[in-house]
Amino acid sequence: MTLFEAISERYSFRGEFKKDAVPRSDLQKILEAGLAAPSGCNAQTAYLIGIDDSEIIKSAAGILGKKSLGEAPAGICVVTHAIPSYRDMCFNIQDYSAAIENILLAITALGYATCWYEGVITSEKERQKAFSQLLNIPDEFDVVAWLPFGKPAAAGRRAVHLPFEKRAFYNSFGNK
Repeated sequence: MTLFEAISERYSFRGEFKKDAVPRSDLQKILEAGLAAPSGCNAQTAYLIGIDDSEIIKSAAGILGKKSLGEAPAGICVVTHAIPSYRDMCFNIQDYSAAIENILLAITALGYATCWYEGVITSEKERQKAFSQLLNIPDEFDVVAWLPFGKPAAAGRRAVHLPFEKRAFYNSFGNK
């Protein structure tokens, strides 16, 4: 699959997964794609935990209150460390967002599907703490996202995007 095919094929998958295991080699490729993302001032504040242990995945799903996610054959927990890297500014949100986008594209390119779960974690400190305890994450790091993935059991529903001309312009806003 080409890069542009992966971009066009990627969608937020919220369905059931096939029972097929994700080979560790695929999990590593996906993690490497995430770590290859750009990072503000090269601070490299995004950290990734690849998970292929079914008990940990079931525990993560329980923390999120979404038992169906416990059937995913693999997952990635995204962690950040907010450190100032330029004039007291932190770019950790941009760093982990870029890493996640690379991960989403790599997952798609390898024939898997996923959904980016962030708000359900970051909106509740108790969930972040539970993830930290489950995965032995030090206190100075924040858990920001969970990406369960695997081969989809059936095609998922894709979002409808606004037409190009409603969101993209040439030379000035609104200029077609």
